[in-house]
Amino acid sequence: MDSQMHLLEQKIIALLNKLKDNHLHLKKYEAEMKDLQSQNNNLQEKNTALHQENASLKVANSLLGSNESKAYTKRKLNSLIKEVDHCLYQIAEL
Repeated sequence: MDSQMHLLEQKIIALLNKLKDNHLHLKKYEAEMKDLQSQNNNLQEKNTALHQENASLKVANSLLGSNESKAYTKRKLNSLIKEVDHCLYQIAEL
């Protein structure tokens, strides 16, 4: 009977040790996940900034005489003119 009790105690101790290890791993993975989420947010912001910079460079490039982006620049300028006209129309209605 003592040997069975001793065996049961050893199994309980082993399970508690595994539980502790799992808890430590969980904390480690949660911290790692937060770091990765932060890195992901930073990369998304950087990506957005690079897309905006790329669009600006396309406009600047076409203004310098590049033939490949003239159509893009015309569309962009027409879009901006439409936005300004719409704003002026809204102001006039006030």
